[in-house]
Amino acid sequence: MRILLIEDNERLSALTEEGLNRRGIAVDIAPNLGIAREFLALGSFDAVILDLGLPDGDGIDWLKAGTDDRPPVLVLSARHTLGERILGLDSGADDYLVKPAEVDEIAARLRALTRRPKSRQAKRLSRGRIELDTDTREVRVSDHAVFLGRKETDLLEALLRRKGVVSREAIEAAVYGLSDTVTPNALEALASRLRRRLADAGENDVLHTVRGVGYYLGGRSEA
Repeated sequence: MRILLIEDNERLSALTEEGLNRRGIAVDIAPNLGIAREFLALGSFDAVILDLGLPDGDGIDWLKAGTDDRPPVLVLSARHTLGERILGLDSGADDYLVKPAEVDEIAARLRALTRRPKSRQAKRLSRGRIELDTDTREVRVSDHAVFLGRKETDLLEALLRRKGVVSREAIEAAVYGLSDTVTPNALEALASRLRRRLADAGENDVLHTVRGVGYYLGGRSEA
């Protein structure tokens, strides 16, 4: 899962990012609404965490101006009264948490948001003998656990969510944050590691490269 955190408090955003990263959630940080708009135009996010009091505007106004294709939004704000929470939800937020909030609860709320029909996210993804639980980030092959790194799991999820060949651009948008430095061979190296780990688990010849286009998961006839 990849989310955009719109928060101007550097210490809080860093702590939230660190905590969510440890739970398998990739985070890009926008310190204001202007940068958030740029990130949303360029990137592909599963959800947004939104602070309301921002340097260049109020999050409530941003919510009200939302579009149908905007990712689910979890408001995380110090505004705690019943009226303020209702206003946030009525303005377009999909969920609302009051600061301070535990990272475990933030992560659980994000998982719940991305399971809703609006975002078309499935909790369990599978292809053949490979299965991924998107909540726990647990990968299994033939019911045996396979231990993957975070980016390897993100790559597997991107491939499981789509049939056929997945373009390099779509994979990089799902796996890497906008602030990540992505070298020309980074994706090839990542795919190689995932291919090796799947092979070690008994799934040989399942991750394929379509040179110059992207990757696909499955038999060679499924491209």
